[in-house]
Amino acid sequence: MATVFQAGLFKGHAALVTGGGTGICRGIAAALAAQGCDVAILSRKAEHLDGTAAELRQHGVRALALAADVRDAIEVDRAVAEAASTFGRLDFVVNGAAGNFICAAENLSPNGFGTVVDIDLKGTFNVSRAALAPLKKRGGVILNISATLQYLGTMGQAHASAAKAGVDTLTRTLAAEWGPYNIRVNGIAPGPTEGTEGVRRLTSDASRAGVLAQCPLGRMATIDDVANAAIFLCSAAASYVTGVTLVVDGGLWFKSDRLFRND
Repeated sequence: MATVFQAGLFKGHAALVTGGGTGICRGIAAALAAQGCDVAILSRKAEHLDGTAAELRQHGVRALALAADVRDAIEVDRAVAEAASTFGRLDFVVNGAAGNFICAAENLSPNGFGTVVDIDLKGTFNVSRAALAPLKKRGGVILNISATLQYLGTMGQAHASAAKAGVDTLTRTLAAEWGPYNIRVNGIAPGPTEGTEGVRRLTSDASRAGVLAQCPLGRMATIDDVANAAIFLCSAAASYVTGVTLVVDGGLWFKSDRLFRND
């Protein structure tokens, strides 16, 4: 990836990245590894992990693939304990596991709504709670991957918007409660990001053209854009930043009217 940071920034550190086998969180995991960080990646399905873990090891770091469902607190506790034990420490936790689909609220089932909340919001809490003990040993960073859906009335996204609004609030609450342990808790709210499953599944050619037309910076986000923001928030450059959800979307959210499919 293209980076502006000094090489080896996180040598001797260790991270856990949920959803790290694909998409944005795969990019964040790769960025951490490129900076010398050992990285554990976690996903519900093992097939999403092994190839990415092998690529991370090419940076000369240790990489661990962990299959666990973030909705299951017992599975999460086991996975976090394995990562901390294998690496001997845990410095960074990136909560990126998420689920989403397009559905108008009037057609949305309670199960569909609850599933997204369970993955995005409960999963973020489960992983953060499990990681507290190893993070308390030397301090560290929790980084929650949010979205910009909840900042507008994004149609077809009642479930995901509610979940991500909860994630943003959880970020602030944990930042307040866990700051005394020298744990910083921040978030990143990416806009539509090129090369991700979300953009492929949730947007149309017309809506993607609308993104380019409406975005003040004139392009869609890249995975590297989001990964660089993650490196910044994990680094000492952000040592006095906590409770913040950083929007990385080129200014799109405050101009856009509709980003998703309407077909």
